[in-house]
Amino acid sequence: MLPAKPLVLFFSPVRHALPQYKQLQQVAHTEVVTSQSRDEFFHDISTKYQNAFAIYRTSASGSVAGKFDADFINRLPQSCRYICHNGAGYDPIDTAACARRGIIVTNAPDPVTDATAVLAIFLILGALRQLNPAIFSLRAGAFKKDVDFGHDPQGKTLGILGMGRIGRAIKARCDPFGLKTIYHNRNPLSPKEASSADYVSFEQLLAESDIISINVPLTAKTKHLISAKEIAKMKPGVVIINTARGAIIDEAAMADALESEHVAAVGLDVYEEEPKINEKLLKQDRALMVPHVGTHTTETLAKMESWAMENVRRAIAGEALLSPVPEHQHLVQ
Repeated sequence: MLPAKPLVLFFSPVRHALPQYKQLQQVAHTEVVTSQSRDEFFHDISTKYQNAFAIYRTSASGSVAGKFDADFINRLPQSCRYICHNGAGYDPIDTAACARRGIIVTNAPDPVTDATAVLAIFLILGALRQLNPAIFSLRAGAFKKDVDFGHDPQGKTLGILGMGRIGRAIKARCDPFGLKTIYHNRNPLSPKEASSADYVSFEQLLAESDIISINVPLTAKTKHLISAKEIAKMKPGVVIINTARGAIIDEAAMADALESEHVAAVGLDVYEEEPKINEKLLKQDRALMVPHVGTHTTETLAKMESWAMENVRRAIAGEALLSPVPEHQHLVQ
């Protein structure tokens, strides 16, 4: 008799990488979670899902399960060994609680890079050129009336806060526009990785940048990394772009700075308390905002799904994982 296939729970159905999903079903029994609430899931995980080996989650999983916090992790069965997230940012998952339970978390960092960088370029150019007020004017039937002047990118200084995969991809795409790039990381990059961008201190980046792009992960240390104090150190007329995580910026402080015009414009894909957005920010026409769609393309979502499922397949096969999160590297060595 053949051994039973390990149970893999999907908090969201696979929509794009269907061939890879069918391949995974050859080695795993897959089920899409039918629980409608966190409490219902806790009941189901102790009954019909009690033998779950791995959980596949997406950014939408929180709508049912909430955060994968210590309480959530501690309710998972002993059989659960892996949580495979199909995005780059995994801040809703308590990795320390997972480590204590021997659960390894994987993410999907590579597939999100290009799409997020492309959206960042849209936000940079749109905010710099003050396109949102122009669009508002057009739709209100006041063709270009009272629309303030935008700015050209040439000769401006772009400050990238967090020069990882996405930060470097943004830099490469900004070079043709004549932007000078400076960056701040915990540590300077190699000359090849920096690609002529100058490493500066955090204080220098705040003071010297005409445009600041936020590209750091959300951690306890980076929450409200940009608050009223930091905004006050920026140039008057600065443009702020955030495609990382909303809570890295104090949203209320940013809205106040827009109102005072110390910040000329912002381009945002992420928000501090998604889907809730600061009311003052919503009313600002110089806030170019989209609803967390950085990776919202058919091609990118297919790559993310494939990557996450490949981590699941490798976990089942006992092969080296594609991308265990840094906090869990020691668990797989």
